[in-house]
Amino acid sequence: MKAIAITRPGGPEVLQLVECSQPQAGAGECLIAVEAFGINRPDVLQRKGVYPAPAGASDLPGLEVAGRIVAGDEQALAAAGFKIGDAVCALVAGGGYAEFCVAPIGQCLPVPASWSMVEAASLPETFFTVWSNVFERAGLKPGETLLVHGGSSGIGVSAIQLAKAFGARVLVTVGSADKAAACVRLGADLAIDYKRQDFEAEVAAATAGRGVDVILDMVAGSYVERNVRCLAEDGRAVIIAVQGGVEAKIDAGLVLRRRLTVTGSTLRPRSLAFKASVAQALRTKVWPLLDQRLIQPVIFRSMVAEQTAEAHALMESGEHIGKIVLSWH
Repeated sequence: MKAIAITRPGGPEVLQLVECSQPQAGAGECLIAVEAFGINRPDVLQRKGVYPAPAGASDLPGLEVAGRIVAGDEQALAAAGFKIGDAVCALVAGGGYAEFCVAPIGQCLPVPASWSMVEAASLPETFFTVWSNVFERAGLKPGETLLVHGGSSGIGVSAIQLAKAFGARVLVTVGSADKAAACVRLGADLAIDYKRQDFEAEVAAATAGRGVDVILDMVAGSYVERNVRCLAEDGRAVIIAVQGGVEAKIDAGLVLRRRLTVTGSTLRPRSLAFKASVAQALRTKVWPLLDQRLIQPVIFRSMVAEQTAEAHALMESGEHIGKIVLSWH
C-alpha cells in the first residue's frame, strides 16, 4: 500500500510517499480502506521527533481516518453494529496516513448521514477530545459558560458547536478578526482577539465579573495563571496541550477560595476501553446531531495525500480555520 512516512525528525519535507506492507486486523479490530485522513497538531509533534507513537502503535502518523471496512473481527463488528463494507470514521493511535489502517472496532463510528468521507475524517480526533475533556472531565452543563482558547482550531470549532448544541454560552480567544468572525458564525457568543484585547478583562466584562465555568486550554504556560483568574466559583480549567510551555505560576489562594479545579489529559495514550466509552457516548448523544447537520463540518482545506508536507506547513502557519483533511483520490 501507499503511505506517508516520517523519514527522519524535521520539517514538513521529511514526510515522504512510500510503499509499505498492508497491516492486518487482529481480534477486536477492523481494517479500513482509507479514503480520507485528518491532520492534527500531534502529527506535527511526531514529525518533529518530540511525540513518538505509543508502544504497539504504527510508526506512521495519523490519528483519524474515514473509509470502508474491508476486513476484521466479524463477530466484534456485528456486536458493534457494523459489517464488512460499512462506511466509518475512526480514532486510531497511529497509521492514519496510509491507504489501509487498522482500527479498534470500539473506536469506529458510522459516517454521518449525507457527510462525505472528507467531512467524516475531520471528526474523530477533535470530537473525542472535546467530549472527553469538556463534557466528561470538566462536566460542562447547560447554562454554564465555556471559554475556549484557540477557538478557530479544529478543536475550537468542534467545542463551539458542541457546547452551543448542549445549551452552554461560549467565549473564545483567537488571533485575528477573520478568525473571530468565523467563530461567531459558528455560534460563539463572544470572540476575543488576544493580539489586541486582554482576554482577562474581556471575560470579566462579558460575565459581569463572575468568570467562566469551564476553560478548554491548548496553550498552558502563562495562560494557566490567567485562566485561574478567569474562573468563576467551582470553575474547571482543562489543559489539553502546552503550546505556550509546560511551566506555569498559579495563585493557590484563589484556587482555595473559589474551589477551582485545574486538570488536564492527553487522549492518545488512553486505554482502548476509555476510548470506546467516549465513542459510545458520541454515538448516542452527538451523532444524531451530525446526522441532522445541526453540527457542521468546518474544512479549511481538502488536499490530496501527496500534498501532506504542504498540509503540515499550512497547519504550522496558523492560518487555518477548522480542519485540514487529505484524501487518497
